Amino acid sequence: MSQASRPATASVSPPAAHAVGGTPQAAAASAAPVSGGSAGQPSGAAAPPRVQVGEAVRSARQTVSAAASRGPRRARLQLKKVDPWSVMKFSFAVSLVLFIASVVATSILYMVLGALGVWDSLNDTISTVTAGQDGSQGVDLAITAKMVIGGSALLGAVNMVLFTALATLGAFIYNVCADLVGGVELTLAERNQ
Repeated sequence: MSQASRPATASVSPPAAHAVGGTPQAAAASAAPVSGGSAGQPSGAAAPPRVQVGEAVRSARQTVSAAASRGPRRARLQLKKVDPWSVMKFSFAVSLVLFIASVVATSILYMVLGALGVWDSLNDTISTVTAGQDGSQGVDLAITAKMVIGGSALLGAVNMVLFTALATLGAFIYNVCADLVGGVELTLAERNQ
């Protein structure tokens, strides 16, 4: 059978199959003759030995199965620097959510205790305790919704400012300490499936 009548076979040299990444799609995509001639013509004596595409795909499958059998990959990293601006934005967002949650929780708690009559009873007790022995009126201090919810909002606002400022300061302090001792070391691993 002459060389012109032989069917052309696509083949890949071994380095080309592994340089692309070792995947079957990459091996098939790079399947082309190594030399400048056509697939049916023999290349010169200096050409590397050719490997069939099926063998390259089989080799890639073995590589993938070997990687899957050895378990999840792990990487040891060091946290060298924390961006203070991003820490400030994140801590402000967290403290804002906590502020809103505390005001809502205080409002609900005030309404529940008001429905049970706790505030009326407490206000009566305060006026009885502060009343004079001669029958004079006691201190006119009434616990109201404005006082309770306003106090919660004021405390939440102060907490929001302090939390944001301390978190940002903590980021600066961490960066200075990480420059001295190298930072926190983390080990990251892929999740088992």
